[in-house]
Amino acid sequence: MASSKSDHSLDMPSVLIQELIKEPIVSVPQQYVRLDQKEPTCTDPLPTLPTVDLNLLVSSDGTSLELEKLHSTCKEWGFFQLVNHGVSSSLMDKLKHEIEEFYNLPLEEKMKYMVRPDDLEGYGKARLEEKLDWEDRFAMITNPIQNRKPHLFPELPPSLRDTLECYLQELQRLAMKLLGFIAEALKMDLKEIEEMFDDGVQAVRMTYYPPCPQPELVMGLRPHSDATGITILNQLNGIDGLQVKKDGVWIPVKFIPDALVVNVGDILEILSNGVYNSVEHRATVNSEKERISISFFVSPKFEAEIGPSTSLISPQNPPLFRRIRMGKYLKDYFSHKLHSKSFLELMKIGSTEERGRAD
Repeated sequence: MASSKSDHSLDMPSVLIQELIKEPIVSVPQQYVRLDQKEPTCTDPLPTLPTVDLNLLVSSDGTSLELEKLHSTCKEWGFFQLVNHGVSSSLMDKLKHEIEEFYNLPLEEKMKYMVRPDDLEGYGKARLEEKLDWEDRFAMITNPIQNRKPHLFPELPPSLRDTLECYLQELQRLAMKLLGFIAEALKMDLKEIEEMFDDGVQAVRMTYYPPCPQPELVMGLRPHSDATGITILNQLNGIDGLQVKKDGVWIPVKFIPDALVVNVGDILEILSNGVYNSVEHRATVNSEKERISISFFVSPKFEAEIGPSTSLISPQNPPLFRRIRMGKYLKDYFSHKLHSKSFLELMKIGSTEERGRAD
Protein backbone atom coordinates (compact mmCIF):
# COMPACT_ATOMS: atom_id res chain seq x y z
CA MET A 1 0.00 0.00 0.00
CA ALA A 2 1.36 3.45 -0.85
CA SER A 3 2.38 5.64 2.06
CA SER A 4 0.57 8.90 2.63
CA LYS A 5 2.50 12.15 2.82
CA SER A 6 2.21 12.22 6.62
CA ASP A 7 3.35 8.59 6.91
CA HIS A 8 6.38 9.38 4.77
CA SER A 9 7.26 12.36 6.96
CA LEU A 10 7.38 10.09 9.99
CA ASP A 11 10.01 7.95 8.26
CA MET A 12 12.37 10.90 7.79
CA PRO A 13 15.64 10.69 9.79
CA SER A 14 14.75 14.03 11.37
CA VAL A 15 11.04 14.38 12.11
CA LEU A 16 9.71 17.94 12.17
CA ILE A 17 6.65 18.32 14.36
CA GLN A 18 5.93 21.82 13.06
CA GLU A 19 5.26 20.24 9.69
CA LEU A 20 3.32 17.33 11.19
CA ILE A 21 0.78 19.59 12.94
CA LYS A 22 0.22 22.07 10.12
CA GLU A 23 -2.89 20.06 9.36
CA PRO A 24 -4.93 19.43 12.52
CA ILE A 25 -4.40 16.01 14.09
CA VAL A 26 -6.73 14.40 16.62
CA SER A 27 -4.43 11.72 18.00
CA VAL A 28 -0.69 11.48 18.52
CA PRO A 29 1.27 9.22 16.13
CA GLN A 30 2.63 6.12 17.88
CA GLN A 31 6.24 7.26 17.40
CA TYR A 32 5.61 9.87 20.10
CA VAL A 33 3.46 7.96 22.57
CA ARG A 34 5.32 7.30 25.82
CA LEU A 35 3.59 5.28 28.51
CA ASP A 36 6.73 4.58 30.55
CA GLN A 37 6.71 7.73 32.70
CA LYS A 38 5.15 6.33 35.87
CA GLU A 39 6.63 8.50 38.64
CA PRO A 40 4.13 10.87 40.28
CA THR A 41 4.05 14.58 39.49
CA CYS A 42 3.82 16.96 42.41
CA THR A 43 0.57 18.93 42.73
CA ASP A 44 -0.23 21.89 44.98
CA PRO A 45 1.36 23.03 47.15
CA LEU A 46 4.38 23.05 44.81
CA PRO A 47 7.85 23.19 46.36
CA THR A 48 9.66 26.28 45.09
CA LEU A 49 12.89 25.97 43.17
CA PRO A 50 15.56 27.86 45.16
CA THR A 51 16.64 31.30 43.95
CA VAL A 52 20.24 32.55 43.91
CA ASP A 53 20.98 36.27 43.57
CA LEU A 54 24.16 37.03 41.62
CA ASN A 55 24.28 40.56 43.03
CA LEU A 56 24.51 39.12 46.55
CA LEU A 57 27.23 36.68 45.48
CA VAL A 58 29.28 39.52 44.02
CA SER A 59 28.74 42.03 46.85
CA SER A 60 31.04 41.81 49.87
CA ASP A 61 28.07 42.15 52.24
CA GLY A 62 26.05 39.19 50.99
CA THR A 63 28.72 36.83 49.72
CA SER A 64 29.02 34.42 52.65
CA LEU A 65 25.29 33.82 53.13
CA GLU A 66 24.52 33.62 49.41
CA LEU A 67 27.55 31.40 48.82
CA GLU A 68 26.29 28.98 51.44
CA LYS A 69 22.86 29.09 49.79
CA LEU A 70 24.46 28.29 46.42
CA HIS A 71 26.36 25.40 48.00
CA SER A 72 23.37 23.86 49.76
CA THR A 73 21.17 24.31 46.67
CA CYS A 74 23.68 22.52 44.41
CA LYS A 75 23.83 19.66 46.93
CA GLU A 76 20.12 19.30 47.64
CA TRP A 77 18.44 20.40 44.40
CA GLY A 78 21.05 20.63 41.63
CA PHE A 79 18.84 23.37 40.14
CA PHE A 80 18.22 27.03 40.91
CA GLN A 81 16.76 30.17 39.41
CA LEU A 82 19.38 32.90 38.99
CA VAL A 83 18.18 36.48 39.41
CA ASN A 84 20.04 39.77 38.93
CA HIS A 85 22.30 37.87 36.52
CA GLY A 86 23.33 40.92 34.50
CA VAL A 87 22.06 39.79 31.09
CA SER A 88 19.96 42.69 29.82
CA SER A 89 16.23 42.16 29.38
CA SER A 90 16.43 43.96 26.01
CA LEU A 91 18.94 41.38 24.73
CA MET A 92 16.76 38.53 26.00
CA ASP A 93 13.70 40.08 24.32
CA LYS A 94 15.62 40.49 21.06
CA LEU A 95 16.78 36.87 21.22
CA LYS A 96 13.22 35.69 21.82
CA HIS A 97 12.04 37.59 18.75
CA GLU A 98 14.84 36.26 16.54
CA ILE A 99 14.32 32.61 17.55
CA GLU A 100 10.56 32.92 17.00
CA GLU A 101 11.31 34.38 13.56
CA PHE A 102 13.60 31.45 12.78
CA TYR A 103 10.93 28.87 13.61
CA ASN A 104 8.48 30.83 11.44
CA LEU A 105 10.75 30.60 8.38
CA PRO A 106 9.52 28.52 5.44
CA LEU A 107 10.53 24.87 5.63
CA GLU A 108 12.86 25.18 2.63
CA GLU A 109 14.85 27.86 4.47
CA LYS A 110 15.18 25.78 7.63
CA MET A 111 16.12 22.68 5.65
CA LYS A 112 19.53 24.26 4.97
CA TYR A 113 20.37 23.57 8.62
CA MET A 114 18.96 20.06 8.88
CA VAL A 115 20.77 17.43 10.95
CA ARG A 116 22.96 15.45 8.57
CA PRO A 117 23.43 11.65 8.65
CA ASP A 118 25.68 10.49 11.51
CA ASP A 119 25.60 13.94 13.12
CA LEU A 120 23.81 15.42 16.13
CA GLU A 121 24.13 19.11 15.28
CA GLY A 122 21.64 21.09 13.25
CA TYR A 123 17.91 21.62 12.91
CA GLY A 124 15.53 18.73 13.60
CA LYS A 125 16.82 15.72 15.47
CA ALA A 126 18.70 12.55 14.76
CA ARG A 127 16.38 9.58 15.14
CA LEU A 128 18.33 7.55 17.68
CA GLU A 129 15.44 5.69 19.27
CA GLU A 130 12.06 4.30 18.30
CA LYS A 131 10.19 6.78 20.51
CA LEU A 132 10.52 10.47 19.71
CA ASP A 133 10.21 13.59 21.84
CA TRP A 134 7.55 16.19 21.01
CA GLU A 135 9.93 18.97 20.02
CA ASP A 136 11.89 20.49 17.16
CA ARG A 137 15.39 21.60 18.04
CA PHE A 138 18.37 23.40 16.62
CA ALA A 139 21.52 22.25 18.42
CA MET A 140 25.11 23.22 17.67
CA ILE A 141 28.55 23.57 19.22
CA THR A 142 29.42 27.27 19.50
CA ASN A 143 32.81 27.07 21.21
CA PRO A 144 35.70 26.58 20.47
CA ILE A 145 34.89 28.82 17.50
CA GLN A 146 36.93 26.64 15.14
CA ASN A 147 34.56 23.77 15.96
CA ARG A 148 31.50 25.60 14.61
CA LYS A 149 30.03 23.75 11.64
CA PRO A 150 30.38 26.08 8.61
CA HIS A 151 26.82 25.40 7.41
CA LEU A 152 25.23 26.18 10.80
CA PHE A 153 26.15 29.19 12.97
CA PRO A 154 27.95 31.19 10.23
CA GLU A 155 24.99 30.74 7.86
CA LEU A 156 22.21 31.74 10.28
CA PRO A 157 20.03 34.71 9.29
CA PRO A 158 22.29 37.72 10.08
CA SER A 159 20.04 39.25 12.73
CA LEU A 160 19.71 35.95 14.61
CA ARG A 161 23.43 35.22 14.25
CA ASP A 162 24.48 38.63 15.61
CA THR A 163 21.98 38.56 18.49
CA LEU A 164 22.94 35.01 19.42
CA GLU A 165 26.64 35.93 19.35
CA CYS A 166 26.00 38.80 21.80
CA TYR A 167 23.98 36.47 24.03
CA LEU A 168 26.69 33.80 23.98
CA GLN A 169 29.34 36.33 25.01
CA GLU A 170 27.17 37.41 27.95
CA LEU A 171 26.55 33.83 29.03
CA GLN A 172 30.24 32.90 28.71
CA ARG A 173 31.08 35.63 31.22
CA LEU A 174 28.19 34.65 33.46
CA ALA A 175 29.14 30.96 33.39
CA MET A 176 32.75 31.63 34.38
CA LYS A 177 31.55 33.83 37.27
CA LEU A 178 29.24 31.08 38.50
CA LEU A 179 31.92 28.41 38.18
CA GLY A 180 34.26 30.62 40.21
CA PHE A 181 31.71 30.87 43.02
CA ILE A 182 31.07 27.12 42.79
CA ALA A 183 34.81 26.47 43.18
CA GLU A 184 34.84 28.75 46.22
CA ALA A 185 31.83 27.01 47.74
CA LEU A 186 33.44 23.59 47.23
CA LYS A 187 36.80 24.89 48.54
CA MET A 188 38.37 23.85 45.25
CA ASP A 189 41.46 25.36 43.69
CA LEU A 190 40.06 28.14 41.46
CA LYS A 191 42.85 27.59 38.91
CA GLU A 192 41.68 24.02 38.40
CA ILE A 193 38.21 25.22 37.37
CA GLU A 194 39.59 28.02 35.19
CA GLU A 195 42.04 25.75 33.35
CA MET A 196 39.28 23.22 32.63
CA PHE A 197 36.48 25.55 31.56
CA ASP A 198 38.11 28.69 30.12
CA ASP A 199 37.48 28.55 26.35
CA GLY A 200 35.94 25.12 26.90
CA VAL A 201 33.26 23.24 24.98
CA GLN A 202 30.03 25.21 24.74
CA ALA A 203 26.85 24.46 22.85
CA VAL A 204 23.34 25.82 22.46
CA ARG A 205 20.01 24.16 21.85
CA MET A 206 17.07 26.26 20.65
CA THR A 207 13.95 24.20 21.23
CA TYR A 208 10.40 24.63 19.95
CA TYR A 209 7.72 22.57 21.74
CA PRO A 210 4.49 22.74 19.67
CA PRO A 211 1.06 22.30 21.25
CA CYS A 212 -0.02 18.66 21.37
CA PRO A 213 -3.60 17.32 21.15
CA GLN A 214 -2.82 14.65 23.80
CA PRO A 215 -0.03 16.12 25.95
CA GLU A 216 -0.40 13.43 28.61
CA LEU A 217 0.84 10.81 26.12
CA VAL A 218 4.09 12.49 25.06
CA MET A 219 7.31 13.96 26.41
CA GLY A 220 8.66 17.27 25.18
CA LEU A 221 12.07 16.02 26.28
CA ARG A 222 12.58 12.67 27.99
CA PRO A 223 14.07 12.42 31.52
CA HIS A 224 17.84 12.87 31.57
CA SER A 225 20.71 14.62 33.26
CA ASP A 226 23.08 16.88 31.31
CA ALA A 227 26.61 15.86 30.25
CA THR A 228 27.91 19.31 31.23
CA GLY A 229 29.56 21.27 33.98
CA ILE A 230 26.55 23.58 34.19
CA THR A 231 23.60 24.35 31.93
CA ILE A 232 21.89 27.75 31.74
CA LEU A 233 18.27 27.69 30.52
CA ASN A 234 16.36 30.70 29.22
CA GLN A 235 12.62 30.08 28.92
CA LEU A 236 11.98 32.57 26.16
CA ASN A 237 8.22 32.91 25.85
CA GLY A 238 7.03 32.47 29.44
CA ILE A 239 5.32 29.09 28.95
CA ASP A 240 6.25 26.62 31.68
CA GLY A 241 7.06 22.97 31.00
CA LEU A 242 10.31 22.14 32.80
CA GLN A 243 10.04 19.53 35.56
CA VAL A 244 12.76 18.55 38.03
CA LYS A 245 12.91 15.20 39.81
CA LYS A 246 13.38 15.46 43.58
CA ASP A 247 12.84 12.66 46.10
CA GLY A 248 11.25 10.50 43.39
CA VAL A 249 8.63 13.10 42.45
CA TRP A 250 8.47 15.37 39.38
CA ILE A 251 8.22 19.01 40.42
CA PRO A 252 6.96 21.54 37.82
CA VAL A 253 9.11 24.68 37.75
CA LYS A 254 7.33 28.03 37.87
CA PHE A 255 9.74 30.47 36.24
CA ILE A 256 10.43 33.89 37.70
CA PRO A 257 10.16 36.47 34.88
CA ASP A 258 13.62 37.31 33.43
CA ALA A 259 15.34 34.71 35.62
CA LEU A 260 17.67 32.09 34.17
CA VAL A 261 17.54 28.51 35.40
CA VAL A 262 20.93 26.92 36.15
CA ASN A 263 21.49 23.23 36.73
CA VAL A 264 24.39 21.08 37.84
CA GLY A 265 25.56 18.73 35.09
CA ASP A 266 27.13 15.28 35.33
CA ILE A 267 30.65 16.69 34.97
CA LEU A 268 30.19 18.96 37.98
CA GLU A 269 28.88 16.01 40.00
CA ILE A 270 32.03 14.11 38.99
CA LEU A 271 34.29 17.11 39.66
CA SER A 272 32.77 17.61 43.12
CA ASN A 273 33.16 13.86 43.81
CA GLY A 274 29.44 13.52 44.38
CA VAL A 275 29.03 16.51 46.70
CA TYR A 276 26.84 18.21 44.09
CA ASN A 277 23.98 16.41 42.42
CA SER A 278 23.15 16.45 38.71
CA VAL A 279 19.41 16.04 38.73
CA GLU A 280 17.10 14.36 36.25
CA HIS A 281 14.77 16.74 34.47
CA ARG A 282 12.31 16.62 31.61
CA ALA A 283 10.08 18.88 29.54
CA THR A 284 6.32 18.51 29.24
CA VAL A 285 4.02 20.11 26.68
CA ASN A 286 0.46 21.41 26.66
CA SER A 287 -2.48 21.38 24.25
CA GLU A 288 -2.82 25.12 23.74
CA LYS A 289 0.45 27.03 23.59
CA GLU A 290 3.88 26.55 22.08
CA ARG A 291 6.92 26.72 24.37
CA ILE A 292 10.30 28.05 23.20
CA SER A 293 13.55 27.85 25.15
CA ILE A 294 17.30 28.13 24.64
CA SER A 295 19.80 26.10 26.65
CA PHE A 296 23.49 27.00 26.97
CA PHE A 297 25.74 24.05 27.82
CA VAL A 298 29.09 24.68 29.52
CA SER A 299 31.75 21.95 29.62
CA PRO A 300 35.55 21.62 29.94
CA LYS A 301 37.96 21.76 27.01
CA PHE A 302 38.02 18.72 24.70
CA GLU A 303 41.56 17.88 25.85
CA ALA A 304 40.86 18.30 29.58
CA GLU A 305 40.84 15.25 31.84
CA ILE A 306 37.69 15.08 33.92
CA GLY A 307 37.44 13.33 37.24
CA PRO A 308 37.09 14.23 40.93
CA SER A 309 39.00 17.41 41.77
CA THR A 310 42.44 16.63 43.17
CA SER A 311 41.90 19.34 45.79
CA LEU A 312 38.90 17.42 47.17
CA ILE A 313 40.43 13.93 47.27
CA SER A 314 42.02 12.49 50.39
CA PRO A 315 42.33 9.11 52.13
CA GLN A 316 39.15 10.03 53.99
CA ASN A 317 37.43 11.11 50.75
CA PRO A 318 38.53 8.69 47.99
CA PRO A 319 37.45 9.25 44.37
CA LEU A 320 34.01 7.93 43.45
CA PHE A 321 34.41 8.40 39.69
CA ARG A 322 37.02 7.35 37.16
CA ARG A 323 39.04 9.80 35.07
CA ILE A 324 38.50 10.29 31.35
CA ARG A 325 39.36 12.80 28.62
CA MET A 326 36.54 15.21 27.84
CA GLY A 327 36.51 14.33 24.14
CA LYS A 328 36.05 10.62 24.87
CA TYR A 329 33.47 11.39 27.56
CA LEU A 330 31.29 13.26 25.05
CA LYS A 331 31.73 10.59 22.41
CA ASP A 332 30.69 7.86 24.86
CA TYR A 333 27.79 9.92 26.22
CA PHE A 334 26.23 10.60 22.83
CA SER A 335 26.61 6.98 21.74
CA HIS A 336 24.63 6.03 24.86
CA LYS A 337 20.83 6.25 24.86
CA LEU A 338 19.53 9.32 26.68
CA HIS A 339 17.94 7.82 29.78
CA SER A 340 17.87 9.19 33.32
CA LYS A 341 21.40 9.24 34.81
CA SER A 342 22.45 5.90 33.37
CA PHE A 343 25.66 7.17 31.76
CA LEU A 344 26.86 8.84 34.96
CA GLU A 345 26.43 5.50 36.73
CA LEU A 346 28.91 3.99 34.25
CA MET A 347 31.47 6.60 35.29
CA LYS A 348 31.48 5.39 38.89
CA ILE A 349 34.46 3.39 40.10
CA GLY A 350 33.34 -0.21 40.45
CA SER A 351 30.56 0.07 37.86
CA THR A 352 29.76 -3.01 35.77
CA GLU A 353 31.36 -1.45 32.68
CA GLU A 354 34.59 -0.62 34.54
CA ARG A 355 34.79 -4.13 35.96
CA GLY A 356 34.31 -5.46 32.42
CA ARG A 357 37.30 -3.45 31.17
CA ALA A 358 39.44 -4.70 34.04
CA ASP A 359 38.64 -8.39 33.42
